[in-house]
Amino acid sequence: MAARQVAPGLDDVDQRIVDELRHDGRMSMRSLAEKLHISRANAYARVQRLESSGVIRGYSADIDPVLAGLGTSAYVTVNLEQAEWRSVREELRTLRGVDHIGLVGGEFDLVLLVRARDNADLRHLILDQIQGMKGILNTHTLLVFEEPVPAGPPPAAAPPDQRHR
Repeated sequence: MAARQVAPGLDDVDQRIVDELRHDGRMSMRSLAEKLHISRANAYARVQRLESSGVIRGYSADIDPVLAGLGTSAYVTVNLEQAEWRSVREELRTLRGVDHIGLVGGEFDLVLLVRARDNADLRHLILDQIQGMKGILNTHTLLVFEEPVPAGPPPAAAPPDQRHR
């Protein structure tokens, strides 16, 4: 996996497009154009360029893990055999429940954010699957007690009651 570089030629409008779409990836081109005071054609062209250059990798739903049945989360630090980091990374990417993988410098090599249904599921993920991988030397688990809900756009207003018109 090659190191990524900042995409060339991103101006203030591109940055504002990225910010708006980060907050609402389902925003229509019309709304985006109106919010940024640019034409729809300009918005389409810029978004297409941001997609083709890889700045915008895709669009996804922001899922609440607890409401989706993943009520237990932990950060797991991992020490591994240095020569095995690429194969370990690829194997971790296949595991259901591994939400984030960060290669880091310091006293450990990887930081993982893992999510599971409950403690038994978490135990299986960490002790059986992760620690059972070739190249893993040891892990340290930090159980997450609470995750503040990230700030986002305000919920959509309820449609007006048609009877009061």
